[in-house]
Amino acid sequence: MIVLIVLGAALVGLTIATKAGLRSGNTSTEASARAGPQKATLSWRETYGEPGEQLVFTVEEIEVTETGWRARIGIDNRTAVAWELAPNAIPDGTFGLSLFTTGDSSELEQRNRAGTLPAVRAATAYDPELVKILEPKKSWEGDISARGALVAGAWVRVVFGTLIAVGKTPPKLGDTVVWITDHAYELHD
Repeated sequence: MIVLIVLGAALVGLTIATKAGLRSGNTSTEASARAGPQKATLSWRETYGEPGEQLVFTVEEIEVTETGWRARIGIDNRTAVAWELAPNAIPDGTFGLSLFTTGDSSELEQRNRAGTLPAVRAATAYDPELVKILEPKKSWEGDISARGALVAGAWVRVVFGTLIAVGKTPPKLGDTVVWITDHAYELHD
């Protein structure tokens, strides 16, 4: 099941986690293990909206390097309204990665309902530059990346946000969207 996060949900959570804590859901005083360099071809495709009026989110690959991370992502606007792609428009909405304790989508759903979503590891670079407005029937694809270590044993989900409708949205689409992928990838040592 794909999950949509509407702005206003508090993004609280996982800033420092231990490998043991990630697997058990608690935090301990053991040191976190840093995820080692790795590259995963994913080919994820998730949609939001009804057929004919959808936003399509893709994640082609995720790479962890010695100094940070990179993800190859895309957004396809198959709606009749333009969407402002506004990274860092508000503190709760940005493009990047979130680390979860499991790859189970029920964890994402439960944490969303409880308002305890992990903090977003915000992208600091976009290649090519993220478009300001994604017009109807247009798409953007590129790399997002940032410096900083990720925790081995965590499950990574890609966050797309904030998307703000420019005009009246089709039925069943919100005016503001932050998308967190249902798919998740487990980071290794």
